[in-house]
Amino acid sequence: MRKRRLTLSVAMAAVASVVIGVIAVQGASAAGPVIGTPTACTPPAAHPYPVVLVHGTFEQASQWSQFGPTLTARGYCVYALNYGNNATGDITKSAAQLSTYVNQVLAATHASKVDLIGHSQGGMMPRYYLKNLGGAAKVHQLVGIAPSNYGTTLDGIATLAGQGGGILGPVIGLLCTACQQQIQGSAFLKALNSPTDTVPGVIFTVIETNKDEVVTPYANAFLKGPGDVHNITIQDVCPKDASGHIALANSDQNTWQEVYNALDPANSQPITCVAATDGV
Repeated sequence: MRKRRLTLSVAMAAVASVVIGVIAVQGASAAGPVIGTPTACTPPAAHPYPVVLVHGTFEQASQWSQFGPTLTARGYCVYALNYGNNATGDITKSAAQLSTYVNQVLAATHASKVDLIGHSQGGMMPRYYLKNLGGAAKVHQLVGIAPSNYGTTLDGIATLAGQGGGILGPVIGLLCTACQQQIQGSAFLKALNSPTDTVPGVIFTVIETNKDEVVTPYANAFLKGPGDVHNITIQDVCPKDASGHIALANSDQNTWQEVYNALDPANSQPITCVAATDGV
């Protein structure tokens, strides 16, 4: 009986850790990206691709309240969508919502393609859109900030019962479908990354922190496929940067500078390291 209680306790802890581990602090809405139905915007010649911001699990478009306005100030047409019931739903359905939204942005801007910037699940989910829903023809670049490209073990807790959550996978899926799909070794991720994790014609940039406490091991964020792929560990650029999973997108100005350079490589600037000490 004692053994059964211990097993149940471990199982419940694993489930709780998967759900709690990806909860993000939501920022307040601010002027900057257009959230909701895309409105008309004419991209300038210097920035011909409108930017679509894609939030992560348990987040909403308001997470971009700090970063989004910096892109608007630089002259980009910037949009952000809410998807997947705070991104907890089936990732394939969330990708379909992204597909619809990108079509709306292209119609509103008359642009040929968009640039996608996503955090956590938002940096991985668009790859399903690129691979399976025709998105590769409509996307110029995908920038993933701490994306869950190869899922997470949550320091071994999420995979305690096996890859993809093992026997706990269905239970986790009931609580949060997208959480289970983002556990390392899940059937969803195996399919997404096979036979390769990239698609031709799209530029891929991944920016990750070695302090990531959600995507673990942190190298699971990086892409391995062929093509125009750039994997960046922010500490290789700014060694003292202590940003964690959430802060990397929400407030880390070093990461923001990397994104600016990725969006406009012809005018890239050397990174001036700014103190980033938020370990969340």
